[in-house]
Amino acid sequence: MKKHKIVIVDDHLLFSNSLKKLIEGFADYEVTKQMSNGRELIAYLGKESSPPDLVLLDVKMPVMDGKETMEYISIHFPNVNVLVLSMDDDEATIIYMLRKGAKGYILKDIDPEKFKEAVENVLHRGFYHSERVSAVLLGEINKGANEAQLSDRELVFLDLVCSDKTYKEIAGEMYLSPKTIDGYRANLFKKLNVKSRVGLAMYAIKNGLVNI
Repeated sequence: MKKHKIVIVDDHLLFSNSLKKLIEGFADYEVTKQMSNGRELIAYLGKESSPPDLVLLDVKMPVMDGKETMEYISIHFPNVNVLVLSMDDDEATIIYMLRKGAKGYILKDIDPEKFKEAVENVLHRGFYHSERVSAVLLGEINKGANEAQLSDRELVFLDLVCSDKTYKEIAGEMYLSPKTIDGYRANLFKKLNVKSRVGLAMYAIKNGLVNI
């Protein structure tokens, strides 16, 4: 039976060799190449007539890191399946790699059986979302949903909330009555699930709705 070809791109040789041994202990899989940075991978993909079934890609590497590599792959080799395997648990990094086309993102301390499940899911279903990634994606969805509910005037109000102006001064700047401003404030408390002006300001800053 033909085995699935897997390429490992990781600059830590000890980890790469251990990962290769683990993969080749699974039925139907073989590691055909091990590389230490993205530039080596891109050169390999450029000359190979038959791409690997899966690339296991680290994020932090010398010469050409995982982010640069994923961006290049998304443009020049969009059909290559990439599963990110990293120690980097940063939400922004996870979202970036997935947006650039990675089929999944897992951490290096993953259980071997879960790792096997991730590989199989990418190859047979086209993606794998760990609990960590699912939580990050859900956060992005909720963030987008909350932002989508905000009107232009509410965004202006949020911006002014982050200043040192009083609510009365905010009303004057927006050419609204203090009662209307009270209505904006109450509606946003409910929409954003916060209970104070500080809560409104923290939400606005955290979600990049204002520049401080």
